[in-house]
This record gives sequence, structure tokens and C-alpha cells, in this order.
Amino acid sequence: MLYYILKYAVLGPLLRLLFRPRLEGLEHIPEEGAAIVAGNHLSFSDHFLMPVMLKRRITFLAKQEYFTGPGIKGRLTAAFFRAIGQIPVDRSGKEAGQAAIREGLGVLAKDELLGIYPEGTRSHDGKLYKGKVGVAVMAIRGGVPVIPCAMVGTFEIQPPGQVVPKIKRVSIRFGEPLDFSRYEGMEGEKAILRAVTDEIMYKVMELSGQEYVDRYAADVKAEESRRFRGLIS
Repeated sequence: MLYYILKYAVLGPLLRLLFRPRLEGLEHIPEEGAAIVAGNHLSFSDHFLMPVMLKRRITFLAKQEYFTGPGIKGRLTAAFFRAIGQIPVDRSGKEAGQAAIREGLGVLAKDELLGIYPEGTRSHDGKLYKGKVGVAVMAIRGGVPVIPCAMVGTFEIQPPGQVVPKIKRVSIRFGEPLDFSRYEGMEGEKAILRAVTDEIMYKVMELSGQEYVDRYAADVKAEESRRFRGLIS
């Protein structure tokens, strides 16, 4: 109930008023049945702007850190994400990734929409990074279409580290559903998973207009962090 109160009575009207999102390709979101919405991730604002614009409820796999923060702020953040039905994901290892896949498939098994950011983390510089293959596993094993999604302008309104977003118009673009049924039963093939994931990320790149980097964002962040520590040590 809180999800719909926030969406239609609180967050939805407020976000529409402040950011006046341009919606493109909304007809590609199915009215019923399971599907994955796979998008870029530029800002904390992404968690709210896209879901409130959809008629259907969408459940996201959210990083576990949103549920385990310290103090009052951490408890409020965790309560909010739980209230809107988001699922915490531990990103610390291979088994954690398998648990996330099981959770995602559980959402799809209920004929619901599943939202996922294949990059695995927010872009720190506005570029689009290599996608992780979990989205491909879920698409093939679940036998569901993938709708590519691009958030445009959210990095400018709230880049990482900025608490209060700027008031500026943004765009949300949905592409045509991608059908991977031809790979049924092949979710164990690494080459297939990489090809499917790359196809999804290419469509996201086309929609977003971002520069693509063929590396994982987390690796680039870690490398830059080590370089920065070396400069100041």
C-alpha cells in the first residue's frame, strides 16, 4: 500500500512537477506479464524517476548498502526501500551474484516487472560501462523479454556525491523489447551470456548517447581510487 501511496500521492506528483520527465517509448512496456527493464545508472535519482513514471509496479534489485547504513539516516533509507518492495543484493562475490539471480527470477515467476542496472553500480563519470551477465542469465532462464532503458540528464542533476538534485528536465527512453528465446537452455554458456549482455548494453548506449567503456565500472572506480591514494600518500 505504501508503494502506491508514494507513487501516486507523494513522489509521483512531486517528481513530475520538479523534473518534467520526457517519456519516450513507453508503449514498449508490456501491460501484463513478466519482463526485465535493463537500464543505465547515472544517479541516485534513477531509483525514483523511472519507477514512478510506469503504470505497472516494478521491483528493482538494489545494492545491500541501502539497507545496512548506520544511524537514523540508514534506518530511514532501509525502511523506505523495503516499503517500495526493493530487494537487497549482496555484491561481494560469485555466490552473492547467484542469490541475486534467484531473487530476480522469483520476481519474474510472479509475472512482474524486474528492474536491473547491468553495470552493477552508478557511473562515476557519466559514461556507460560493461554490463554484468546476470541480466542475460535471468532473461534466458526466465524466458522473458528485456526492455532497454536510458536515463538521460540524471547525471547532470545529481552526480555521485551530490545530495540535493538540481531542478532540471530529464528524459526517460525505452527501447523495443529484446527477445532472447533463441538461446533457451543455453544460460550456462559464457559466450552466449556475454553476447546477450553486450547486445542489451549496445541498445542502452544507442538510447542514451553515452560513451561506452568496455570495462566494468567497479574495476575502473577501484583503479582510480588506488591512483588517488597513491598521489596523496
